[in-house]
This record gives sequence, C-alpha cells and structure tokens, in this order.
Amino acid sequence: MRIKSFIKNGICCIVLLAQFSLVKAQGNTKFTIEQYINIYKEVAKDQMKEYKIPASIILAQAINESSWGNSDLAVKANNHFGIKCHDDWKGETFHKDDETKDECFRKYNDPVESFKDHSLFLTTKSRYSSLFKLDITDYKGWANELKKCGYATNPKYPELLINLIEKYALNQYDTAQSIIASTRKGTKHIKEKIEEKPVDHQSLEKRNVLLNNNVKYIITRNGDTFLSLASEYKMGVWQLYRYNDMSKNDQIIEGQIMYLQPKRRRSSEHKQHIVKEGETLFYISQIYAVKTRHLHRLNPELNPDGDITPGQVIWLQKQRKGN
Repeated sequence: MRIKSFIKNGICCIVLLAQFSLVKAQGNTKFTIEQYINIYKEVAKDQMKEYKIPASIILAQAINESSWGNSDLAVKANNHFGIKCHDDWKGETFHKDDETKDECFRKYNDPVESFKDHSLFLTTKSRYSSLFKLDITDYKGWANELKKCGYATNPKYPELLINLIEKYALNQYDTAQSIIASTRKGTKHIKEKIEEKPVDHQSLEKRNVLLNNNVKYIITRNGDTFLSLASEYKMGVWQLYRYNDMSKNDQIIEGQIMYLQPKRRRSSEHKQHIVKEGETLFYISQIYAVKTRHLHRLNPELNPDGDITPGQVIWLQKQRKGN
C-alpha cells in the first residue's frame, strides 16, 4: 500500500521541511531552543524506539552540540552531534577548526541522517556498550556514562545535559518507551497500558494547523479516521481524499501529514528534488505540497505510472531555458 511506504520512508522529512518553512515564514533567522525541540522531538523518539537510547539524551546532546540547530556545523553540514569523520566514515566531509585546526567532520544530506548516525555511532562502538546496561529512564546515569566513555572532553558535560533535560522537561519523551522497556525486563504491567487506544478528540487540546508551501495541514493522531477528521474540520471526506491523493482503501497512520487544502501547482521555494532510494512520486508530492498531476506536467518525461529512480531530477517549478 503506497501510504505505508510513504510513512516508512518520509514522514520525518515531511514534518521537518514543513516546520522549517513555518519558522522561516515567521521571520526567524535562528531557531529558539523551544522551536528546535518541537521540530526534532519526534525524530528523537523514533531513534529511542529503534536503538533504545533515551530521547531526552538525544535531544539534550543535539541541543548542546549544535547550539540548537544554529551552529555552522549544523547549518552547513547537517551535523547536529559534532561527530568527526574517523577512519570508517565514507561519506561527505566538512572541515572546520575545533580542538585543532581544520578538523574533519561528517556531513549529511539532511538532519535526520545525523540523528540516525548518532544512534549508530553509540550502538556500534564498543566503548559505549556500558550505556545500554542503564535503564532508559535514567537520564542522569546516561549523561554521566557518556562522559566516562569519552564522548566529550568537557568535565561538566553531564551537568550540561542534565540541566537541559530538567529545564525543558525532555525526560517526558522517555515515558512511553519506559513502559515497554520495563515490560521486556519482566516487570508486570497491565496490557492496556501499552496498547494504542482510539483518541477521544473531545478530551484533547485542539491540534495545531501548520503551513507547508502555503497549504494548511495537520499531523494525524492515533485513532484518526477520514470520517473523524472530516467532522473535526467541517469538511467532506472526499476533500481529504482529493487533497492528499488518497482513497478510501488507504489507512491513516499516526504521525502522518494530512492536508486540509488543495496542494499547489508548484513549490514556492524549491526548484527541484533529487530522488533517493525508496521514494515515490506520491511521497515527493506530500513533501512539497505539490499536486501529483502537476509534477507530471512539470516533468513531461515521466511515464504515466510515475515510476522514478534514485538520482533522477524531479522539477518542482516550471523549467526555464538554460536549466
């Protein structure tokens, strides 16, 4: 089912792109810590679920190492954790003065790659193995053990992380995973505590309506259906189908983007997109809020089925002579 492929391969990129656009639209030249947390908390939670690293630690490290997304390394190399090249790095590099002159740092295609590489860095390096003997809710233990393992040279590194976690309540993002983790260790919990339940929309605060390419959208919650969303936003179910290139046979999954208005004919900011492994035309349409049929018009060489391949250029605006 194409919607499942879309969620698996791209939801983080969609949300990040939309959040970046929102911050830019508000006239900010730099992120605040609060904006940074709001943008990356779901990325951190995803990494926690897959690699068993506390989301609070991930966020605190990223905030500290990247100056909450404003450092040269984060802006120019998408490196949010200050990870240096080392001998095993085969990707792109970025050089800057650090502890010594012209040091080599890893460069990533997007920030999400940096978060994932950070998780791989901790889980594949033997010197960090002691971290994973700690409980996933023990952020103080993780902060101190990171220093012992040699992640940072600053003697106050644990304090920096702990202060960030407590000041911004980052440990709240560890809670859901802690139930699952303790259950795996044998602690008895009622099954209902870890099962997903339908959302009672009447008991929740109204969700934020955001903008991407000047198109309104929301992020779906557990229990959402086309019918419940249509009722919540006083629109027809057919509109949700049409605006999102979906049908009644598609499923809504928690955390996906759902447009409340028609997508545009072109991107207002981006000229083109380079296809990566696993991407589909539908995925690209959702990332940039550009209608699928208009992607066909902007790219007349596409076959009718819209099949695309890694490395292919997809134009998001009308090509001008000389492009």
